[in-house]
Amino acid sequence: MKQFNGPVLFLDRSDINTDEIIPARYLTENTREALQPFLFEDISLEGFDPGADLHGKSVIITRANFGCGSSREHAPWALETNGIQLVIAESFARIFKQNMFNCGMMAIELSAGTLNEIFSTYAGTETHVITQLDNNCFILKNEVHTHTISFSLSGFNRALVMAGGWVEYADQHY
Repeated sequence: MKQFNGPVLFLDRSDINTDEIIPARYLTENTREALQPFLFEDISLEGFDPGADLHGKSVIITRANFGCGSSREHAPWALETNGIQLVIAESFARIFKQNMFNCGMMAIELSAGTLNEIFSTYAGTETHVITQLDNNCFILKNEVHTHTISFSLSGFNRALVMAGGWVEYADQHY
């Protein structure tokens, strides 16, 4: 099973689409690893520098409708090859969300109010997430604050995460 802990990258914008996650011009690459340097290359987000801001991050906290646009597995692959295993948002495009779970990654939805509180308390600070999958909660920590936030996860998506993704799940069950 993958780890869902680590430093947080805050992307304070809704409607981040798959073309911003991984531009379509790179979809001809033959390996997931080849996508690595191009993550968020075309995103429009004031003050965000993918070359500097992505380094060492393993969790993204963002706003609504993350992963909208063209449906493609390349978007979760580009996140994964950059060490990001968990995205927390108000909502996700349906296919993107399922592609995350199919890859053994997590796409967790929290309410707009909870995300507003997280952004106002933690954005702009070195924040870490510890995921307690058995307890369905995250622990967010920075130098000053610690919060425990509950989340829900369907039984099937939990099984995909525990197995490491759809292929591994199918190998175990079929």
